[in-house]
Amino acid sequence: MKPVLVWAAFIVFTIVGCGSSNEVQPNPTNPTNPTNPTNTGINIPGPSVRDIDGNIYSSVTNCSKTWMKQNLKVSRYRNGDQIPEVQSINWWRLTSGAWCYFNNDPSTEAIYGKIYNWYAVNDPRGLAPEGWHVSTKAELNLLINCLGGKSTAGGDMKEVGFAHWLSPNTGATNRSGFTALGGIGRGSDGTFALPITLGASGSWWNSDNDGLNGYASYYFLKFDNREVIEISIKKSTGAYVRCIKN
Repeated sequence: MKPVLVWAAFIVFTIVGCGSSNEVQPNPTNPTNPTNPTNTGINIPGPSVRDIDGNIYSSVTNCSKTWMKQNLKVSRYRNGDQIPEVQSINWWRLTSGAWCYFNNDPSTEAIYGKIYNWYAVNDPRGLAPEGWHVSTKAELNLLINCLGGKSTAGGDMKEVGFAHWLSPNTGATNRSGFTALGGIGRGSDGTFALPITLGASGSWWNSDNDGLNGYASYYFLKFDNREVIEISIKKSTGAYVRCIKN
């Protein structure tokens, strides 16, 4: 997979959520959905989980893997250490974990969560709640294959409608219950993708180091197609995070 430089990927995609956990078991009954019978193993409600800051996330199971349905909002590692918020353009210089809000606007957190660089994702102190971890490339591909392949799985992961995606939100069914939103991230040069608006695309880190100096694995979805697009991008890029139950 070839590395994609700063905005070559970032403008095309434009841009996900994970401390100690308290789980609440859900009602095991699968939601009524004629396109999602229980025996498919798709969109099965999972437990709720609480992070170290007290944020609560719901989850969903697809093909035996349980994913959070919301993007991470945590501001501390699992051991209680603070993750610094970095608003300045010096974001691009960082080689340690940091987070920010989209466009440094705290009002975006409630819906879209926090944006992280990859160094926070990979920090040994742990970004995900106890008993959870940030997704790997292999786990992402398991989900993609569960939903029928890269060419259409993005539609099955996207929230339906135009509240958090631009029109036409091509192929969106949210058949998986993943409920991906079109949040915007941060470029590896420390800038935001303005004037591109929220809803154009969403992107999330995998925990994999791609073996290229300064690059790591992540994936993104767009408002105008139904694909899941995986790329290698600079670790100083800002993206969202989803976690998987161990």
